[in-house]
Amino acid sequence: MQETVTYVEMTDRAQLNPAAPVQGLLLEPLDRTSPLIPDVMSRVGAPHGWKSSRRTPDEWRAWLAANPRRAFALLTYESEPAGIVACDPHDHEVEIETFGLLPDFVGKGLGAHALTLAVRRAWELSPTATRVWLHTSSLDHPNALPNYYRRGFRTFKTEPGTRP
Repeated sequence: MQETVTYVEMTDRAQLNPAAPVQGLLLEPLDRTSPLIPDVMSRVGAPHGWKSSRRTPDEWRAWLAANPRRAFALLTYESEPAGIVACDPHDHEVEIETFGLLPDFVGKGLGAHALTLAVRRAWELSPTATRVWLHTSSLDHPNALPNYYRRGFRTFKTEPGTRP
């Protein structure tokens, strides 16, 4: 399946255009050994064909081991798991490696504030960071890229691709 991958970045914390808060939506740190990580990530990614939706247990272990600094946080809405954020902090940048809502929470007005929480978390993970970035696909939710732009991200690269 053909796709366009768009890479977006924020190069200063002040570029974040926060969304209005959503009462009951929280972002809580998640221990990297939590069974919620593969569970929630696979369910978030399933509608979009993400790799996380089809990893085997061995592939999950390898993915988790690949970056020991990777940090996870669970989005909850009214105390229910609603989504997940995975960030890969480096010395001067943080990649938001995964950001998404569970299908039951999509279309309920949570995405803008959820992204605000995720971006704030990413900046907090590396005090020396001068950039927070992520990528999205044309096969992801159609509101993803507009949400990134509204929060203050700007495109730095696009590339065509193919997803199995």
